Amino acid sequence: MSVVALPDLNVLPAEALRALILAQHQQLLSRESEIAHLKLLIAKLQRMQFGRKSEKLQRQIQQLELRLEELQANREETSPAESPTATPPILITAPAGKPARRALPEHLPRETETHAPKQAKCDCGGELRKLGEDVSEVLEYVPDHFKVIRHVRTKLSCTKCDCIVQAAAPSRPIERGVAGPGLLAHVLVSKYADHLPLYRQSEIYARHGVELERSTLADWVGGTAQLLEPLVEALRRYAIAAGKLHADDTPVPVLAPGNGKTKTGRLWTYVRDDRPTGDQAAPAVWFAYSPDRKGEHPERHLREFRGTLQADAYAGFNQLYQNGRIQEAACWAHVRRKFYDLQQAHASPVASEALDRIGALYAIEKEIRGRPPEERRQVRQTRSKALLASLRQWFETTLPKLSRKSDTTAAIRYALSRWDALARYCDDGHIEIDNNAAERALRAVALGRKNYLFAGSDSGGERAAAIYTLIGTAKLNGLDPEAYLREVLTRIADHPISRVSELLPWNIISAVEVST
Repeated sequence: MSVVALPDLNVLPAEALRALILAQHQQLLSRESEIAHLKLLIAKLQRMQFGRKSEKLQRQIQQLELRLEELQANREETSPAESPTATPPILITAPAGKPARRALPEHLPRETETHAPKQAKCDCGGELRKLGEDVSEVLEYVPDHFKVIRHVRTKLSCTKCDCIVQAAAPSRPIERGVAGPGLLAHVLVSKYADHLPLYRQSEIYARHGVELERSTLADWVGGTAQLLEPLVEALRRYAIAAGKLHADDTPVPVLAPGNGKTKTGRLWTYVRDDRPTGDQAAPAVWFAYSPDRKGEHPERHLREFRGTLQADAYAGFNQLYQNGRIQEAACWAHVRRKFYDLQQAHASPVASEALDRIGALYAIEKEIRGRPPEERRQVRQTRSKALLASLRQWFETTLPKLSRKSDTTAAIRYALSRWDALARYCDDGHIEIDNNAAERALRAVALGRKNYLFAGSDSGGERAAAIYTLIGTAKLNGLDPEAYLREVLTRIADHPISRVSELLPWNIISAVEVST
């Protein structure tokens, strides 16, 4: 997500500075006003629910709840990060409404971690004695229960001089935040992998005696997504560096700003997975969000990619293949699916024979899965190529016997029109027979889409794409995504950004397995 840089306030004319302050103030007022209005509208609709239930009304409430979550997450994500060398931010008093932080529940178990200074003696040589201590608490979540971690930082004073020493405060994933890395990981996985919107999570936590406002959870999601951006970018670079990618996209409903209605955004997935060729390189998936399905989006996503793209027949991909930088490999699963639907609907003899012929191609692939690319190519040249030639001839012979407007004709024409791309896998052992790797990556999105509205804004779609990237890649590498995110969030605040690749799933897999 792009962030507009603040101009140099030291050289900005007074009028321009005044205009900047007013613009920021109006933007803040507008956002807070919408948040207040949404809260009022939700409360009103919830009161109307009592009595006879209405599915339409429930859906409207869910949409408004999600829009409210997005606004609150955006507020946290777009807050300027503090930096000792940065220009001091312009302070504008926001309207009241953000809930005050509650004391952490007394009934939760507590663990105390004491942080003592490393010095044994003062620099002057004097003995150090205890002066006092600072105590802060962090709400943490471990599988199945909450707990509170008390960080106690002992203060020591010198017996000879006025020197006072104390250990530095342990860093937190969100600065001054009360949430520990395990709790943040649980919130993210619950929202994006288990498809629980934040307002539902808030209700669940309340049953455990932990009151966490939805706005607080939204702040955590926004802040955590911003913290994880460098890691997501490292995953993008890794995926795009492959010589072969699987690509697909799926529609996702998103609230259109201003009118409360939905529009259709797109979630794109790009999968690097060469394990079927015996390659030891770690698999990865990168998700990207766009507000529409224009071809300019995959063109931008793949501007650095060179190699083979396995994808469906989406016309927006066609421009990628024009200069030879990217070669097209089509998907036999798409072809097979068309004949499968025909066979299920009409018990068509033509569809049944097509399925048998395509099934023979898949049987060969099952035998050679996991073998080296050159061996796969040789087997395909010897066995699959002859089957493909026979299948094409059968298609061409059968086509004139069918009605021009029949669904079977359309299925055969689809295969023949993409024949070169469908047959390309026989000439390259790195290529797969289908694009199922990308389709598997999108299953989690499809399930979430059934449970509730996907996103409350375009920025929410971008945030979801980032978290899906981390969760999906963790799963591909055999890791529990919650355990992986917990480990990452424990480390990332203090981790040098130049070495962020050390936090990729395959680089910390042993640490994650130990923690679970």
